[in-house]
Amino acid sequence: MQGLTHRHVEVFRAVMTAGSVTGAAEALFTSQPTVSRELSRMESLLGLALFERVRGRLQPTAQAYALFEEVQRSYAGLERVADTALRLRQFTEGQLSLACLPAFSHALLPGACARFQSANRGVSVSVNPYESPLLEERLAAQAHDLGLTEHDGALAGADARLLLELDEVAVLPAGHPLLARPRLAPADFAGQAFVSFHPRDRYRQVVDKAFADAGVDRQLAVETDSAVAVCAMVQHGLGLAIVNPLTALALSGAGAGIAVRPLTFSIPFRVFSVRPAHRPGNPLVARFEAALQAECEALRAAVARAWGRQRHPATARGMTGTARTRDEARAGTRP
Repeated sequence: MQGLTHRHVEVFRAVMTAGSVTGAAEALFTSQPTVSRELSRMESLLGLALFERVRGRLQPTAQAYALFEEVQRSYAGLERVADTALRLRQFTEGQLSLACLPAFSHALLPGACARFQSANRGVSVSVNPYESPLLEERLAAQAHDLGLTEHDGALAGADARLLLELDEVAVLPAGHPLLARPRLAPADFAGQAFVSFHPRDRYRQVVDKAFADAGVDRQLAVETDSAVAVCAMVQHGLGLAIVNPLTALALSGAGAGIAVRPLTFSIPFRVFSVRPAHRPGNPLVARFEAALQAECEALRAAVARAWGRQRHPATARGMTGTARTRDEARAGTRP
């Protein structure tokens, strides 16, 4: 609008934030008459009554609150720019932006970040968890330096590399009778309460098909959307579940309320690092991938100590012994 300036908006925001002309004047290091004059000029330019005087105080109108929401969105963008500039000044050794499934943000990346930063002091690492398919969209858009996914299929504009391959495991409430068995077979789940992912989840579909192929009926008790949530449900005795071994390793142990058993059948779990092909090169990526690989090897050894060495690479065979399809074998972990 012709005549409306950034100064008018700045004064308006200061009054709305401070709640008074006096407070706005102090925040802007100016006088009360100047603030009042700028507000009056803004109202005249907009043709709106933004404030009413109630017992000597300015009371914002409905139009003022609506306008303030838009002003706040504008300032939020400016503040993000300022925050980014501040981080660039603070971390002079560089920045690394990572995208991952939520599962990896608590069960793999903390250890990898610790390894990386111990050798790269002063580097800022930004971890950004996304659900699929938003994760794949962000990587295809070249929005991050490196990504972690559960599969390597059809990632446009990105190159994937296998980091880790293990098998899914069963999680049970502490004290469950089936803990007497060293490994669980398909028939062990028959009639048992089971905690699962939502039906739209690819991993849920693979597990359901595997039990159906084995002729095993479970009692589906709870559906949720993350491996962490699944384990929490199991901890409270709501059923058994099958989850990725990294989440199981992170959440089990003495006093945790859940226990883990390996399976007699293989449901493969894979971790892939993904490099966007067209993003400007960041020399820190190779260093972080080395830290990731070291952490994956440490986790592989921890899984072997906890539950015995798993088949590697995974045999990718279903419960009935028939070969799994390529898509089923890639189902992997869920966040």
